[in-house]
Order: sequence, then structure tokens, then C-alpha cells
Amino acid sequence: MTETHLDHVVLWVSDPLASVEFYEQAVGLTGVRTAEFAEGKVSFPSVRISAGSLLDLAPLTMAGSMNAPPGAEGSAGHPVNHVCLAMDKPAFDALRSRLEDRGVPVSPYSHKLFGARGAASRSFYFRDPDGNIIEARHYED
Repeated sequence: MTETHLDHVVLWVSDPLASVEFYEQAVGLTGVRTAEFAEGKVSFPSVRISAGSLLDLAPLTMAGSMNAPPGAEGSAGHPVNHVCLAMDKPAFDALRSRLEDRGVPVSPYSHKLFGARGAASRSFYFRDPDGNIIEARHYED
């Protein structure tokens, strides 16, 4: 049996290039198709979470034209509660330090919240420049 994996999540953003910069510098992810977006060759840039997962940073102006599911017209801008990024403990601690150094508000630590690998050791939440909520967590290795 083949395992299913999350390929991408689309986040609506007001300024895709500024969002790429935030996710690169504050979160530590790598931009994808950034130059192509800046040159007008693609509709949006992304940031890579892992070899098989991306966050697509779509301009909010595209929401009106995104009506893919039949019967769901007008639902393209429906918000997601949050996206969770799991990482090892050193990356988790480094992320929190980078966010705090940049003045990005972060929540207090939570402990033992349930996720894909069971209960996480610690997690915290923060917002990107467009208000999308991101949870960061690490599990015991």
C-alpha cells in the first residue's frame, strides 16, 4: 500500500515576495519559483517545507478566480485554522529565537498536543505577516 503525503497548502497573502522573505528569514524555509514569480512567469511562489511538501503563497487577488470544487463557488478564500510545522528540537529552538529576534509575537509553549506522530514535546504558535497562524512543534526523538 502506498502512503499518502501532504503535497502543499495554499496560503493567501497580500505580498507574495514579502511572504517568501518572511518564511526564508524568520522561519528558515527555502523559496521556490521566487524569481519566476517576480518576472511574471508564474502565478505564485512557494516555500519548501520538505522534499515533498510546499506552502504556496498565493496572492489574495487570485481568490476570486479559484473555484475548483464543483458547487463551492466563492469558497476559495475560506480560511484555514492553522498549519503545523514539525521539526527537530534544535531547529524548533532556533526558529523561536529567530522569531523573537525579529519581534514576531509567539505564544507560550504548549506541551503534549496531539499530532501526526502522537503527543509533541513542545509547540508554539505565531502569525505570518498576513495573519496566517503557524504552529511549530517538536517530538521526542
